[in-house]
Amino acid sequence: MTVEIRDVSKSYGGVKVLKSVNLTLMPGVTCLSAPSGAGKTTLVRILLGLEQPDGGFITGLEMARLAAVFQEDRLLDRLDAAGNLRFVLGKGYDEKQAAALLGELGLENVGGKAAGEYSGGMKRRLALARALSVPFDFLALDEPFTGLDGENRKRAIACIRRWTAGKTVLVVTHNPEDAAGLEARTVGLK
Repeated sequence: MTVEIRDVSKSYGGVKVLKSVNLTLMPGVTCLSAPSGAGKTTLVRILLGLEQPDGGFITGLEMARLAAVFQEDRLLDRLDAAGNLRFVLGKGYDEKQAAALLGELGLENVGGKAAGEYSGGMKRRLALARALSVPFDFLALDEPFTGLDGENRKRAIACIRRWTAGKTVLVVTHNPEDAAGLEARTVGLK
């Protein structure tokens, strides 16, 4: 699936955050890198339909199934890892597949512990598992490696590569090593 972003602009209170952004997102991983305040998260929110651009247009997402990891983990803190996956998958929940995904992310031994009791890195990995577990055509990951140590960052990168093969993925990251590990094309915002 190819996503075309053409002349997308967005302002807040008269301050221009995005100015005529033009990008093409193709199957595979694209890393979006730009300084803080350049509008990366705003662009992600526009792509997900959570914000409307002031101008320009986006094509390719009209009928797409979307998944995301936001800067905030947005977990159901009272549920355990399996419960968080069950919540987003409903009848599509597959216990073996969920266990495999959680295992790949190093969350196989959390038992019935509520997500609200997890460390920051564990929460981040569960947020990633939740996004990867749902059927999607386009995946947006906004700083998905925040709070992860080196080993868990490598696990997360390997997991993303495996579970997103052939899909269109946009990853917001400041770390060039993340892009290299994901074998991603890197683009910026002006």
